[in-house]
Amino acid sequence: MTAGSTLDRTDNATTREPTLSTDIGLLILRVVFGLLFAAHGAQKLFGWFGGEGLDANNAGFEKMGFNPGDLFGTAAGLSEFVGGVLLALGAFTPLAAAIVLGTGIVIVNTGFSKGLLGGYEMGLLFAVVALVIAFTGPGRLAVDSGRPWARSGLTWGLISVGAAVVAAVITLIFKGVL
Repeated sequence: MTAGSTLDRTDNATTREPTLSTDIGLLILRVVFGLLFAAHGAQKLFGWFGGEGLDANNAGFEKMGFNPGDLFGTAAGLSEFVGGVLLALGAFTPLAAAIVLGTGIVIVNTGFSKGLLGGYEMGLLFAVVALVIAFTGPGRLAVDSGRPWARSGLTWGLISVGAAVVAAVITLIFKGVL
């Protein structure tokens, strides 16, 4: 084996199309994470899966300084539910990733004073998964796959991140102003 053949093999590996195993890995990540995130939102909105329901959720948001709690609590529940379902399906993936990432950023900000563990680790985990999916796309085993609206790659990953940051900053500004 020569250095040239090793370099050729490396070049081929970096330009290779995604494999079925990559698509299966993305499917597992999207479905498990997306459904868990959606279930978390369903707890807030509907009281499903042992959740408190919308009224108690909104009161909790008031206690955390998100006033009016009805606005912020409902928005959080909808973001988690809709963002999670879209990610699980692999539908409108840049938008879904932006929704989840924006939610994660707000959770990190809210729990930051408590430190990593017991404070903002879940928000950070949510944000990282959303970042991964924003940049990789949903894979070929997704509703988006082969559709005219499907978007992925560096540019769309950056657009998702930008939209998430803008939405999170607006939410945090309104938290301080309202």
